[in-house]
Amino acid sequence: MEFTASHRAGSGSPLVCLHGFADTWRTWELVLPALERRHDVLALTLAGHAGGPALNGRVDDAALADAVQDAMDDAGFATAHLVGNSLGGWLALQLAARGRAKSVVALAPAGGWARDDGSWKDVLRLQATLIEHARAAAPQAEAILATPEGRRRATRYTVVNHEHLPVDLLAHQLLGVAACRDGKRLVDYALGADWRLHAERIACPVRIVWGGEDQLLPWPSAAARFRTDWLPHADWVELEGVGHCPQLDAPAETADLILGFTA
Repeated sequence: MEFTASHRAGSGSPLVCLHGFADTWRTWELVLPALERRHDVLALTLAGHAGGPALNGRVDDAALADAVQDAMDDAGFATAHLVGNSLGGWLALQLAARGRAKSVVALAPAGGWARDDGSWKDVLRLQATLIEHARAAAPQAEAILATPEGRRRATRYTVVNHEHLPVDLLAHQLLGVAACRDGKRLVDYALGADWRLHAERIACPVRIVWGGEDQLLPWPSAAARFRTDWLPHADWVELEGVGHCPQLDAPAETADLILGFTA
């Protein structure tokens, strides 16, 4: 299985897509055709992930954001519309606070738990466990994904609706989780992070989209600080019957939500 650092196609104003923890840029495949009709799209694999640049030295969200910023510079994007899912949504907001965003569409962004809600540590430990399980399952990936039951198990934390997802994409994602080089280091860092967003520095429009059946970052508890402290005036969209990855779960609706905002 080949893992690559990025995908770029389309024409129009710049748009950068950032995936979630242990994923790759291919999580956007089902929405890319629509986005590329209106935008010059750069979909990146984050540093420390399968196909992404190496994380040398420190491991933190600033290092991940620095790597995205470097990729934007290399692409000639002083600013861009930013779209991110989960960890990628958190990074998109971090980059917006640095002045690099024309707009942000964040799909279930990480980091929004209430101050007194300790469940986020359980989520991070679960993520580390899922990487271990993916590594154990990788040699049997083809057999696992050959059955409806196996495909359901492989997607239980990401989507509600999995029947439309191509098996080759599911295989790529399973093997990508297994090949996430710096997963444990990132989890170890995140367990001690303070998850602070300088929302007062974000001058661009922000839309936050959350699946009502998100199993990783449950709505609305995992959005608490975004809703009350940081971004209460953002454009908020709740998707019924959708899980943690709307770009996979409901690609047509998600593409419309992105394009309707970047317009």
